[in-house]
Amino acid sequence: MLYGKTIAVVIPAYNEATQIGIVIETMPDFVDRIVVVNDCSTDKTAEIVMDYIVRENGSPRNTIISIPYAKPPKQTFFNRADLVLFEMHQEEASKYPNHETYNDNDHDRIVLINNLKNSKIGGAIKVGYKWCRDHTIDCTAIMGGDAQMDPDELESICLPIIEENIDYVKGNRLSHGAARLVIPSKRHFGNTILSAMTKISSGYWRISDTQAGYTAISLKALNSIDLLDIYKTYGVPNDILIKLNIAHCTIREVPIKPVYNVGEHSKMKISKVIPTVSWLLFKGFFIRIFRKYLITDFHPIFIFYLLSFICLLISIYLLVPILIFVGVGMVTYGTYIGFILTFILSALLFSFGMWFDMTDNDRLQK
Repeated sequence: MLYGKTIAVVIPAYNEATQIGIVIETMPDFVDRIVVVNDCSTDKTAEIVMDYIVRENGSPRNTIISIPYAKPPKQTFFNRADLVLFEMHQEEASKYPNHETYNDNDHDRIVLINNLKNSKIGGAIKVGYKWCRDHTIDCTAIMGGDAQMDPDELESICLPIIEENIDYVKGNRLSHGAARLVIPSKRHFGNTILSAMTKISSGYWRISDTQAGYTAISLKALNSIDLLDIYKTYGVPNDILIKLNIAHCTIREVPIKPVYNVGEHSKMKISKVIPTVSWLLFKGFFIRIFRKYLITDFHPIFIFYLLSFICLLISIYLLVPILIFVGVGMVTYGTYIGFILTFILSALLFSFGMWFDMTDNDRLQK
C-alpha cells in the first residue's frame, strides 16, 4: 500500500521470457498486486511467472493485504445508478478476451492471467484493467513486460493519484536531457508526429509524450471509461487519452527516464503504427467533439468546429472545377474568390475552435 491506498501494476506481456523476471523482481514493496497478463505467448513467459508464484507461496506473506472482489453496493433509495453500473460491469465480463486467471486469491501478490488468444497490447491492458477495477484497486499502473520502465519511478507516477486525486498520470521521457540521444531517431520522430496529432484529438494540449506507456490511473477513471472499447494495438495510450477527456478526467505528466537497450525486443513497426494511429486519432477527434461538446455538455466549440468543416467542404467543392477547367477558361472569378474565402474562413473557424478547446481543457491538466 502507498499512504493507505491499494496499488496494482498491470504487466502486459507477449514473449517476454527473458525480461519478465526482471520486472517482477524489481517491483517496489508498496505494490499490493502484480497482475501479469500473458497475451498467449509462444515462449516460456507463463511458466516463468508461475515459478515466481510458487516461490512466493512458499514464503511468508505477512505484508500482503487481502483484496477481495468488489461487492454489489448496498441498495438505498438514492443509489440505483451505482447498482446499474455494477450490473453492467458484471454483464460485460463475457465480452472480454477469453482468459484464465491463476493465483486469484484475496492474499496473493502475483496474479497470472493467460489470454487464450493473442489480443494485442490493448486486449491485454483491458483485461488487466478489468481485474483491478473488479477488485476496487485505488491506483493501477501499467508497466511493460520488457523491463523498459524504471521501478524506482513508480512512486512518483502513483503519488499524484494517491495524494492529489489526479485521475491519470503519464510518464514523460522527452523531458529528460538525454532523450534525443537515447531514444532511437525513428521512434523520436514518430513520437513527435503522433504527440502533435494527439493534442488536437484528445484535447490535452499540454501533453508532450503521448506514446509513453508508463502510466497510472485512478479507480474513478477506470469506472468512467469504456474498457471494452480500448483500442487493440499500439494506439492504446492515444485512445485512452481521448476517452479520459470525454469523461472530464484530470491528467498530469511526470518526468521519467527513457530506457532502451536493456535486452528488450521491439515488436512495433513505425511504418505501420503511424498510419493506423493517425486514423484512430482522426476518428477520435470527431467522437470527442460530438460526445463532449454536443451530447454531454453543449459548448460553442462544437459550432466553431462544425462551421469550419462545412466551409472546408464548400471550398473543396469549389476547388474541383478549378482543377479540372483551369486551362480552358470555364471557371469564373466568383468561383476563385469563393474558394479562397471559404478556405480562409474554414482555417479561422478551426483556429478559434482549437483556441476555445485549449482554454476549456486547461483545467483538466494539473
